[in-house]
Parts: sequence; C-alpha cells; structure tokens
Amino acid sequence: MTGQYGYAGKILRVNLSSGEITHTPTAKYADRFLGGRGIAAKIYWDEVPANVSAFDPENRMIFVTGPLAGFGGLSGSRWQVCGKAPAMTPEEFSYCNLGGRWGWQLKSAGYDALVIAGKSEKPVYLFIQDDSVQIRDASALWGKSTVKTREILKNELGSNFAVVACGPAGEHLVSYAILLADNDASGSSGFGAVMGSKNLKAIAVRGQGKVNAASPERLTEVKKHVRQLLWKGPDYQKDIGKPEAHIEVVSGQKTKLDLCLGCAGFDGRIIVESRDGTKKGKSLCGSSLFYLDKVNKYYSEPTETTFYVNRLCDEYGVDALAIESMMKWLQRCRHTGILTDENTGIPLSKIGSLEYMEALVRKMSLREGFGDVLAQGIQRAAATLGAKAEELVGDYISKAGHLLSYCPRTFPAHGLLYAMEPRQAVNQLHEMGLVLFQWVNWANNPENSYLSSEVFRKIAARFWGSELAADFSTYDGKALAAAAIQDREYAKECLILCDFTWPVTHTMDGDHIGDPSIDSKMLAAVTGRDIDERGLYRIGEKVFNLQRAIHIREGHKGRASDMIPEALFTTPLKGNEMNPKAQAPGKGGEITSRVGMVVNRGEFERMKSEYYQLRGWDVVTGLQTVQRLVELDLPEIAKELGRRGLAL
Repeated sequence: MTGQYGYAGKILRVNLSSGEITHTPTAKYADRFLGGRGIAAKIYWDEVPANVSAFDPENRMIFVTGPLAGFGGLSGSRWQVCGKAPAMTPEEFSYCNLGGRWGWQLKSAGYDALVIAGKSEKPVYLFIQDDSVQIRDASALWGKSTVKTREILKNELGSNFAVVACGPAGEHLVSYAILLADNDASGSSGFGAVMGSKNLKAIAVRGQGKVNAASPERLTEVKKHVRQLLWKGPDYQKDIGKPEAHIEVVSGQKTKLDLCLGCAGFDGRIIVESRDGTKKGKSLCGSSLFYLDKVNKYYSEPTETTFYVNRLCDEYGVDALAIESMMKWLQRCRHTGILTDENTGIPLSKIGSLEYMEALVRKMSLREGFGDVLAQGIQRAAATLGAKAEELVGDYISKAGHLLSYCPRTFPAHGLLYAMEPRQAVNQLHEMGLVLFQWVNWANNPENSYLSSEVFRKIAARFWGSELAADFSTYDGKALAAAAIQDREYAKECLILCDFTWPVTHTMDGDHIGDPSIDSKMLAAVTGRDIDERGLYRIGEKVFNLQRAIHIREGHKGRASDMIPEALFTTPLKGNEMNPKAQAPGKGGEITSRVGMVVNRGEFERMKSEYYQLRGWDVVTGLQTVQRLVELDLPEIAKELGRRGLAL
C-alpha cells in the first residue's frame, strides 16, 4: 500500500453538471501507476467511453501531479492535463505538460490530481483553498484574455493563488486553444477548448499543506549528486537564461530567469519585458523562434513584433506552434490562388507584419469570418476548402497540426516515436535530439566540445540499448532505441520530471556519460519505494501500453495506423537553423549529412516489425496481446480489449 510520503493522498473530483464535489484516495492508482500520466490514463480508461467526443460533458479534464512535485532541486514540479483532445485528427486521448507553480499549489492544497467532469450551465471558475472547494460564478470573466483573467482573480483572491485559465479561443472552442497558467506556463492539445466547452473559465488554487519525503537524508544525497552532474552538465545548459542568449529575438529587451518550482539549476523560461515596460511575456526555444524569420524578412530594422505576437497568442489562448504550421499552409494556398487577402479578410500578402498576425489570431480565436474555418484546425480547414487545399497539407505536420521537428529523415528511430503518439512527443524527441546537437558542436569544432562520436556511441549503449543507435545511416538497432526511450520517458511522465533536465545523458567531466539511475533514486528517497532503474522503466512500459490500449479502443488500427506523413518517404530532407547541414554520425562515427534523405519505406516497416516483437505485440497487426498486457499487470485492460477483439 502506498504511504503518504510524496503524495497528498487525495484526488479531487468535481462534476460541473451536478455541482457534486468528492474525493477518492490516491493510493487506489499510485501503487500501480505512480502518478502523472499513469494515474491520468487509468482514470480516463475507467471513466471515459470510447465514443465520447472532446466537447461532450462526459469527457474528463484530468489535472495531475507527480510524487516528486514540491521537492527542491529535482526539477519534478511539472504537471499534466489529460483527456480526449480536439487538436488531434481524429480526436483521441492526449496530454499536455506544464511548468510553473500551479501543480504544486494543487498538491499543497491536499490533492494529487483534479478530475473535472460535466458541463456548467453558465460560466464558472473553480476555487480551491485547502479543504474549501467552490464552484463560483465567472460571468464577469467570460470574454477576458487569459492574462487578464489571471490578474483579476489574483487581485480578488490574493497573489498567493495560482491560476490556470482559458482565453477567448477556448470559449469559442478553437481546436488548438491552450491553457495558460502562472509563469505563463502553457498547455496544448486543445485543452483550452475542452475547458471552454465545460463553461469553466479558470481554476484558482492555493494550498498551505506540506508533503514529506520518506528519507530526507537520502534525498539530500541525491540532490547533491544531481547538482554535481548538472552544474558541470551539458553545454546547452550554460547559456540558458542569460539575456544575451535571447537578445536576437527583440533587440534591447529586458530578460530575467523565471524558474519553475524545484528547478535543479537552470530553465529555459525567461521573462521578457517590452522596451516601454508595459508588457511582459515568456521566451522559450519555440516561442523565441516563432514568427522570427518572417519578421526579419518583412522589417528592415529591429522590431518587437516577435515579442508581441507571442504575447498575443498567450492572451487569446491559442497554440503558437499550431499557428506556425497554419501559416505555412495559408501561404501555399495563397500562392496557388485558393486564398487571397480579399476572400479571407486576412492580409496574407503581409506575412511577417504585426498586422498580419493580429488579424489572423483575432479571427481564429473569435471565429470571425474565415477564422471560423481556421478554428477547426489545419486538416479540417483544408477538408472544408476541398481536395486542392488538402493536397497542400500533409507533407510537413504531425497528427496534432504541428510542424515536424527532430525529423525521422535525420533520426530513423524518431519515425517510431511519431507513429506511436497522438501528438508530437517532444520529451521523447529531445532525448536523442539534444545529444545530437552536442555532437554537431563537436563535428564542427572538436577543440571546444567533448561529445565526440565515441562518446555518442557510449551514450547510445547505456541509454538506448546498443551502439547501433548512434549510427544514423542504418535502421538497425532503432526499434530497440525507440522502445528504451519510450519506457524511460513514460516513467518520467509518471514522476513528471522536467524535459530539459532529465534524463542526464551526458556530462562535461569524467567519461561524459550521464546517469539514468537518478530517477529511481529520487523516487526511493521521496516515497520509500525502492524501485530500481529497470523496475521504473517497466512501469513506464506499463503506462505506455495502457495509453496504447486507450487509442486502440478509440479506433486506432494498430499497424495500419502506425504511420508518419507520406512526404517523409518522398520529399528529400533540407537542413534547418539548428543543424543546417543535417549532420549526424554514420557508420563508425563518421560525420555525414542527411540532406537529401527520405525515410526508406521498406526499412521503416521492417523497423516496425522488430519493434512490435520487442514489445510482445502481434507483428502482423501491431495489436497488443492479452498475454503481454497481463504480464504488465494490466489484466483488466487485457480482458476488455480481448472481449472487444482488439487484443490477440
């Protein structure tokens, strides 16, 4: 039985239709699934029927923390929102991951998770202060921006309250509407629209409780080890948070670090202030680059346009990454004559300007005119316009409408990571991708970098199953690498560890090989559960299989659905800003370029077969087997899928 160490002990449940507020014990789920994604997936499996749509009252919004949340020096205070998501095409169970302090406030209030069901008849917000939970009128907040909503509630309730809210885009059920929380932490997959569909404007929470560690002494030792690794850690950490690292985004802007609670020493989250001091916003790797190249082409002098459009997206509550891919499609449609400034009411000819983005974001968010078409998401919008518009879509976006990053044409293993997920799983892509970026530094300047091809091979053997994972010229060993990454990352999503800190794959000193055992050591120190590295990954495998079972129940066809965009097989790769030559290690660690490469269709299918075999699934269909699900302590899942004929 899971004790209270590391857990608040309760899951808060709110039904907006009936007004009922109840609790269930966390231990019911934590013993098998730890926390985070694991608990959320099990609640979803138990409570949300396969045929429920994202905007049905029966859908759940599951806000969940992990057992490491609230403990300093672990980078473990992130939180997730899970449920059926409208950004997916078709809709399916998905997730988003947020930082900041909201999750810790929920846990401090006495709740490891919050499950919201139903739909209110009128706009409301949820008030949570320790044992006091109230559904309050939010009529005066409806129509307000995410940022304004946060300001109003903090002024009314107190600055110590943490707030997560949807914006006008969420209220208008824009499929890619985001949630925005304190510290401008944002969550995608369209959960802002799910919140809006429930007439839930915001959740304000404050807690004054404390969660204790099972062994404070062991925790202190683990923290010490973490600091030793990270302070001398990967090169990319050195410049994160320095104003000069982001100064190219807005010339002359003011910046400062805005660390998440419990940060282990660095964070990519920067507070950016406009020159006149009237507006503040966040800067991350994605937000720093969003719209930047177009702005630079449009204006001949430094401008704050990039800053303002990022703030605009946050205030309306729309996913900037979804808009980025939407813009690419819109320009293709303009160049082919399908769309014009006149028939859209958007100055498509002025892309790169502030005027363009103000019109685009406003029309999308409020469903004004042509914005009503765009609010459906890129795939559905294209279908509305017809076959010619659809032809211009599918060669560059993921299932959730985002541009492909860490492309499978460079990273063969990433083909499986894209094929198996409902959205772009950045945490999985980063594990190998961030190592490659360090290797690229070595390939171009070996005197000033340590991550050589030899080090890369050692990392591959330790983290991804074999040195073959470090040879990007072959598909051999990539199925094993993908499975290893998934198992570790799903365990990480149960603990909810920061993507930029974990896993520590490489360090600057010693043999330069990181330590993947730290996660299990942190878990043991906090909860008292002595689960070794392999045991933790097995829990990750269990949760991954549970999510797979959810998708199969919702209509995923196994092998036939495990696909990547068709153009990855036919359109040669070009370089990008981060790696213009698309450099990668080849056989024997030689420096190669992947420019001009495509995914080999036959090798991709062979890799899938090897992957299914490693997973213990049926190789022909890609469906899970009853036997393997039972072995993973998922007997009820095996029984249900078997009854439906969806497991062999």
